[in-house]
Formats: sequence, structure tokens, C-alpha cells
Amino acid sequence: MKICLISVEIFAWGKYGGFGRSTRMIGRELVKRGIDVTAVVPRRAGQKPVEAFDGIRVLGFDPRQPFSALELFRQADADIYHSQEPSFGTYLAQQAMPERKHIVTFRDTRNLHDWWLFLTHPTFSNIQVLLNYLYEDNFLVAQSVRDADRCFTASRFLVSKARKKYRLPQDPEFLPSSIPLPDAVVKSDTPLVCFVGRLDRIKRPHIFFELAQQFPEVDFVTIGAGHNVILEERFQKRYGRLPNLKLHGFVDQFRSKELSEILARSWILVNTSLHESLPTSFIEAVGHECAILSEINPDGFASEYGYHVLNGDYAAGLRYLLANDEWRKRGMLGAEYVLNTFSINVALQRHIKIYEDLTKIA
Repeated sequence: MKICLISVEIFAWGKYGGFGRSTRMIGRELVKRGIDVTAVVPRRAGQKPVEAFDGIRVLGFDPRQPFSALELFRQADADIYHSQEPSFGTYLAQQAMPERKHIVTFRDTRNLHDWWLFLTHPTFSNIQVLLNYLYEDNFLVAQSVRDADRCFTASRFLVSKARKKYRLPQDPEFLPSSIPLPDAVVKSDTPLVCFVGRLDRIKRPHIFFELAQQFPEVDFVTIGAGHNVILEERFQKRYGRLPNLKLHGFVDQFRSKELSEILARSWILVNTSLHESLPTSFIEAVGHECAILSEINPDGFASEYGYHVLNGDYAAGLRYLLANDEWRKRGMLGAEYVLNTFSINVALQRHIKIYEDLTKIA
């Protein structure tokens, strides 16, 4: 069986987002199970047209010439083309290989309000946001979603949102992402609160840094870097000298266990973003028995396994979770759910069963 994964990134060459992380994790684990995997992605700086890592053959096309991807989809010669979030690549794959099976996983279905948030909080410029919108959200993409053989969501709350946006005849099915989980965790003896994500405008990391100022008796650590170097330097200058704050920088979780080690010691994960779908960091953190402190509440992760922030009062939520070991109770409750739903074996078997069913009816 041959699978082609379609994504706008693959967690490499300077582009380290949730779509890429999920694409690479799925591909790596499928390869371990004897499945031939190709990924087709826009080529980034330093990326060759053909690369290979984790057993995945990575074909890169010039993003300024998206139609050049047509030949790459033909080269992939896959039985199934699996889009990790719809994009113009979804449409091109269907045009290049119309007789093969095409499926879509919705990872971050965005409506106009969501795109407005990105437009008003751009990483670099409004032009870049508009270009992303045109590539990921045009009418050809919408039609290719409706033409797909099957549709899935990576989170339950996206089911109705995706069906409404793409005018699907039925609900897409829930298909969990594959998340590596630890065998055991040992928590820090003293309070440790972490932030995992890009230090970009849409993520609002300044709220996390201000929490560190308000709670000098608690240790805080950020894992992640910003795409906008100027903004990141501004954060470093303003908050870098806080004695209880460590700015850890980017950690490549495909090459290092450092992120898992930090989550295993942390008590609470704080997410301050204006927009998220179901972040991988939520699943990873809860899988490491961390409580979630967040203003967004996808699939009830904050309200069930932490504290759902209302009216922007993160400090009240942090006090609540720190009191009477509430963070520990919430984190342990969520860890069982994550183990039974998102662990690599559970999620990958679901993917493989879908692929096998589709190839049987090819």
C-alpha cells in the first residue's frame, strides 16, 4: 500500500507548525509499519526537490508555481492521497490522479472570523495572510473537499464547523492524531508552568510572561521560538531577566526528548492564543498529566482537564489550579482519555483500517 500525504509543511526547513508535525508523525509511524509513504509539500529555503527523512520520501514544489505539484502527485503514484487539512494541493492531487482514492482530515477549519484574526495579528504581513487564504481556502479547494472519497476531523468540535463550511452531505468522522506518550512522568517538586508554541502575535505570549511577573513564587518556561525575529527580540529584552522565567527556544521533538522531559515535570500548560483548533500541545501536555489553562476550549480540554479562562483572567485560573493540587487531579483525569484516544498505536490502527477499507473498494 502506498500513501501520499499532502500538507503545507512537514515540520522541517524552518516551518514548524501543527500541520507539519501531524503529517510527519503519521508518515513516520506508517513507514515503521511497512507502508510506503510520500509527502508533497511546498519547498522551503534549504529544501531540495527530493528529500528523505524518517523513511518518508518528501517531494517539494516551488510555492510560486503550485501547478508544478501535478507532476509530483503523479510521481507519488499512491493508492491513497491524504490531505492534512484541505489546500490547493488537495485539488491538484485529484486532478493529477483522478482514479485514486482521496481523503481529507480537517485540522483547523477556518471561517471568515478566523481569517480576520490572522489578518489583524499577522506573523509577518497582511499580504502573507492573504496569500495563505488564497492557497488554502479558494473555491477549488472547497469543491475538492466535496469530491473527496471520505472526510475526517482531528477534533470533535470541528465536525459541525467543517460540515457547514464545505456544505458536506454528512458529518465528517473523528480521526485522532497520533501522539507519543511517556511510560511514566515525575513532576517537579515545586510549581512549574509551561508555554509550548510560537512566540508570534496570534499566540499572545506576552500574557504568559505577565503571569510570570505576577507569580514570582512559580517557575515558568517557554518552549518555542517566533517566526518574527524582531518580535521575539522584543520579548527577550522586556521579560528575559525575570528570575522565574526560562525562555527555552525551539525544540525539535523528532530529534530530542527534551519537550517530553519538560512536560513530564510541568504542572500546568498555559495557552494564550487568540485562535487554535485542537493544539497538539494540549494533547501532549494532558498525556503528560499536565492541567490546561486556556481561553480556548476545544473538545472541552480546558474545562474538563484544567481551567477554562473567562474574561481574560488567567491569574484566577492559575490560582485555582495551584490550590489543593487541583492541577494534578485534572491532569490525571485527562491522561487516561488521551492514552485511550490519541496514543500512537490506537490512532495509527484507525488510519490503517481506513486505508485498507478504501483500497479494498478501489
